[in-house]
Amino acid sequence: MTRTVYLNGEFVAEQDAKVSVFDRGFLFADAVYEVSAVLNGRLLDNAAHLARLARSCQALDLRLPCAPGEIEILQNRLIAENNLREGAVYLQISRGNSGDRDFDFPGETVSPTFLMFTQARPLIHHPKSQTGIRMVSVDDIRWQRRDIKTVGLLAPCLAKEYAHKHDADDALLVENGLITEASSSNAWIVDAGGTLITRPLSTHILHGITRQALLELAKQNDLRFEERPFTLEEAQSAREIFISSATTFIWPVVSLNGKAIGDGKPGDITAKLREIYVRMAVEVTGGVGR
Repeated sequence: MTRTVYLNGEFVAEQDAKVSVFDRGFLFADAVYEVSAVLNGRLLDNAAHLARLARSCQALDLRLPCAPGEIEILQNRLIAENNLREGAVYLQISRGNSGDRDFDFPGETVSPTFLMFTQARPLIHHPKSQTGIRMVSVDDIRWQRRDIKTVGLLAPCLAKEYAHKHDADDALLVENGLITEASSSNAWIVDAGGTLITRPLSTHILHGITRQALLELAKQNDLRFEERPFTLEEAQSAREIFISSATTFIWPVVSLNGKAIGDGKPGDITAKLREIYVRMAVEVTGGVGR
């Protein structure tokens, strides 16, 4: 079935959605993006995603093509056009087509390129949420403004490919001995006493929307947590490890660099927090399957 894609004011069939070879997103990765989860045909945590989109654009002096409220209207129409029940809406804004390759920013007469498409995928019953994933560690070679959600994703792609070549599903990124994130998600550990630990917000990590929701849910459910840096050694000896993102929610980690985490099975605290998050997500989106 052909998807409908939104591009620069039009809803078109995916094969008809075309962007210029001179678009700065293509030539320079001069673009930002967001991914919002969809459950029961409804957006989840979307206001926070759109707020982060606005911050990313502001940080790069990149013009939003329209107000966040208008963007959400377009997202919802796209969901309806594609009859999406569960999955995600991908949104990308580039600085636009300046007519030729030039490092200098174009003037105000150049309009941003605004693209959106949907992806159907299991969120609640994804197999990896039950079996867990295997991870390896790799050096974090990304640029220094990881809080800006840009499309410059070659380093995460290389990290994932490294993981796959080493019999793993994903990679934990390490900088100066400290875990920053996973390749496309925030990273967490659970220490021997059952405390959740995740790195504090800074320019070193993406300010995850799901991460923030999990911290709030942990507070509401009397789960202990700390926001602090943690080392690779701490992760390798942790009671549990998990990752979080808009499209994984929470996935447990069962091994790191070939060594089992805990008993090599998804941990109880990870499972409890995922259950709490899924319950919240189902409630705010009106219930799965209804």
